[in-house]
Amino acid sequence: MSNDLQDKVAIVTGAARGIGKAIARHLLKQGMSVTIADVNQDTLNQTVETLSTLGPVAGVKTDVTNEDEIKQMVAVTIERFGRLDALINNAGLANPNWGKLPELELEKWERVIRTNLTGPMLCAKHAITALKESHGSIVNISSTRALQSEPHNEAYAASKGGLISLTQALAISHGPEVRSNCICPGWIVTADQISRKTGKIWEPSQEIKAIHPVGRLGSSEDIAHMVAFLISDKSGFITGQHFVVDGGMTKKMMYS
Repeated sequence: MSNDLQDKVAIVTGAARGIGKAIARHLLKQGMSVTIADVNQDTLNQTVETLSTLGPVAGVKTDVTNEDEIKQMVAVTIERFGRLDALINNAGLANPNWGKLPELELEKWERVIRTNLTGPMLCAKHAITALKESHGSIVNISSTRALQSEPHNEAYAASKGGLISLTQALAISHGPEVRSNCICPGWIVTADQISRKTGKIWEPSQEIKAIHPVGRLGSSEDIAHMVAFLISDKSGFITGQHFVVDGGMTKKMMYS
């Protein structure tokens, strides 16, 4: 089977660790060149060094709330690799400050929205010209919390729900040249997830596994495989959609 991602170019934001790192690794294994963008310079450097053995990698320190840094991220990619075929908006505040609404500080609300929603918009804004030239794709990483909620996560839920709507708008505004889709990951265990209680790699309990019809939690690679599909020619008739990758968790009634 031919690999239509070979020799193409992607930007992955928030890619120094976790899901973003797994996405970058998987795309490199498909023969792509990848710009790894992250706000943490030290972790970024380590990841670039690790992944550079798999293929062409550029590391660009990028705060997705800083428009100038986003411009630089895209410019470095074009200068280094000559084109851009895929933008993966993965950067976000994964563990924002929870708090009851009466105590929610506006600054905290705005920080979450700026990072999780405005950031992907700005990345798309500055990548869209290059993506149109290559007939490329955008994949936004949202969350199942865009579709179901727990108490006191208004900012995070709103930002991830907005990302689904942004995905739809991008698909309509910039098709047919550019396709735009969204992934809503469920409970994902990353390779570097440390338990706050023990300080060791966190292992899910059997009870937690049991709430997933597939019998396990997700891995970063589950999301990476979906990204690769959505930016490939195999998904050429798919745009403006959001895909829940959660092992069936959101479809299971939780009543005892």
